[in-house]
Amino acid sequence: MTINYGDLQEPFNKFSTLVELLRYRASSQPERLAYIFLRDGEIEEARLTYGELDQKARAIAAYLQSLEAEGERGLLLYPPGLDFISAFFGCLYAGVVAIPAYPPRRNQNLLRLQAIIADSQSRFTFTNAALFPSLENQWAKDPELGAMEWIVTDEIDHHLREDWLEPTLEKNSLAFLQYTSGSTGTPKGVMVSHHNLLINSADLDGGWGHDQDSVMVTWLPTFHDMGLIYGVIQPLYKGFLCYMMSPASFMERPLRWLQALSDKKATHSAAPNFAYDLCVRKIPPEKRATLDLSHWCMALNGAEPVRAEVLKKFAEAFQVSGFKATALCPGYGLAEATLKVTAVSYDSPPYFYPVQANALEKNKIVGATETDTNVQTLVGCGWTTIDTQIVIVNPETLKPCSPEIVGEIWVSGSTIAQGYWGKPQETKETFQAYLADTGAGPFLRTGDLGFIKDGELFVTGRLKEIILIRGRNNYPQDIELTVQNSHPALRPSCGAAFTVENKGEEKLVVVQEVERTWLRKVDIDEVKRAIRKAVVQEYDLQVYAIALIRTGSLPKTSSGKIQRRSCRAKFLEGSLEILG
Repeated sequence: MTINYGDLQEPFNKFSTLVELLRYRASSQPERLAYIFLRDGEIEEARLTYGELDQKARAIAAYLQSLEAEGERGLLLYPPGLDFISAFFGCLYAGVVAIPAYPPRRNQNLLRLQAIIADSQSRFTFTNAALFPSLENQWAKDPELGAMEWIVTDEIDHHLREDWLEPTLEKNSLAFLQYTSGSTGTPKGVMVSHHNLLINSADLDGGWGHDQDSVMVTWLPTFHDMGLIYGVIQPLYKGFLCYMMSPASFMERPLRWLQALSDKKATHSAAPNFAYDLCVRKIPPEKRATLDLSHWCMALNGAEPVRAEVLKKFAEAFQVSGFKATALCPGYGLAEATLKVTAVSYDSPPYFYPVQANALEKNKIVGATETDTNVQTLVGCGWTTIDTQIVIVNPETLKPCSPEIVGEIWVSGSTIAQGYWGKPQETKETFQAYLADTGAGPFLRTGDLGFIKDGELFVTGRLKEIILIRGRNNYPQDIELTVQNSHPALRPSCGAAFTVENKGEEKLVVVQEVERTWLRKVDIDEVKRAIRKAVVQEYDLQVYAIALIRTGSLPKTSSGKIQRRSCRAKFLEGSLEILG
């Protein structure tokens, strides 16, 4: 389904920037509740009306204007709560480019944040009074970090709001940088404009039934694109209330998410695939029977591969709670497209398509029959709206694939971001692709593989080797380096990190060579403990399996490049010579 620009209704056709949008909400509905934060996912701890958010944003912006900060970049490091939202809009109100980022835990390696700061040339670090002391302590250990200007936003004089001057912004003005989880040495900041955000909000609105009476519950982190754009900006765009809780509250007790949905009679919520699976596994039948999920009309499943068995199990498990299977809305998107590319509408059931697994491994699409034994059921991720166009392309010939062949997903349209900050060559390679046969373009090369059937996009895998677990991307090179630095017995540049599927969820596997001099004396259990500890500390990821192998046995090309796919295949077939 395609929606023309002329058919887009308020607020899209009324505003050019998010500043104009929030100012409108604050002037027309100053007392209307916008956001409520639930401590421990249960107790109302803080709330913001549109009027209060506007006042806080103006005070922060006025302070920034006194520092002549327009056009500068600022890193946003906040614990879960509402202070992040005020700071984000404070940056927009001042024409400062916001950079949401994951606040480091105590004693965590700061390499990634250092790389982001160096790449963006950020002048400011924004935080709140609760987090400031620990961050300042960590920053003091590094001269470059220590030289940054701290802004503790909840300590800014609220009377400054009267000094605010509206900045000169246009629809294509840069709003924020969304840093992808790239290699620690070369992070990439996706440049997202005000127009990108407004058109993506209009796109998100299509088919999902939002109105001012909608109620959202979210636990997604606001430094993540789905948490920020769908959890913060979308409620503002349509003018409905959003309840927020911390990711930790959900992870510690998944029932809190569904309990909040039940108690608040919430209509909309989003989460990665693993969250739905976690609810099935961790919430017992007697608890399910106490929930009322009958109001939940749109349950977005995105940010990582969508699994058919998880959707089916969730719908079956929570049918007793009044949950309707048609509420499940698989979707596909990425930061380079602002957020959404495709999604299923809230009143359509998911499209399950059984295919022959052997053919799929060869990038061919063959529908399964009742007699086939090796079958994989794929889930449709919906269709495009607005002006988004998708082409399935052979990544080597750069020509469109025939319908029965898997290819790289190329996307064009108004939701496509402006490129990577300060990286013209990478921007050209990723955002400015053209079809070899017709010259049509430019397209965004997503690095994802898929095909289109009956007008619906099916995502089958990744052309890139990015590790995507629980909605977060990590480069294998980064994890491999962390592993190799975790113990002296491990050989540098001789390891592979990848994922395998287990019970419908992507799991991290590490294969690593041991130094020849350690082969006779290595304590396998000690090394594995060191690896697991390092990966948890650095990436908050659990290692599902570790295979320690002999020196020189890791699959590599003739030029010495690690063959991760070959390594994964050998791991799955059990042909690696594993020590111990």
